[in-house]
Amino acid sequence: MSGEQASTRVDIWIWSVRLTRTRSIASDACRGGHVRVNGVRVKPAHVVRAGDEIRLRHEGRERIVVVSRIITKRVGAPVAAECYVDKSPPPPPREEAVMVAVRARGAGRPTKRERRSIDRLLGRPLAEGRDRRPRPE
Repeated sequence: MSGEQASTRVDIWIWSVRLTRTRSIASDACRGGHVRVNGVRVKPAHVVRAGDEIRLRHEGRERIVVVSRIITKRVGAPVAAECYVDKSPPPPPREEAVMVAVRARGAGRPTKRERRSIDRLLGRPLAEGRDRRPRPE
């Protein structure tokens, strides 16, 4: 068997052509409703055939690809690129990405010092009464 068939599972194909890093990520995307084949949400076991349009919402952007070749084994990037036609919109420029302050889950509210550093990072002006002035003696 050469690894090529007339059809394969959608999660295997998405992983094989390197749209996701792992097969479990591809399966989770299907279960979460982030994968559509020809406009219909599908489960990981859905059969994909040449000519199908696959929409995958992953890592903050939507990938739209048309299947041109079915593969079941993960292949190198140059070979994987030949297995689909990419119709995705270009990714947004990095400048437009909004910076978000990230805190560890369960770390509670930020301290005054952390809040000020977050405000500085995001370029927010200091709020009234929160600026540092020397105390009168």
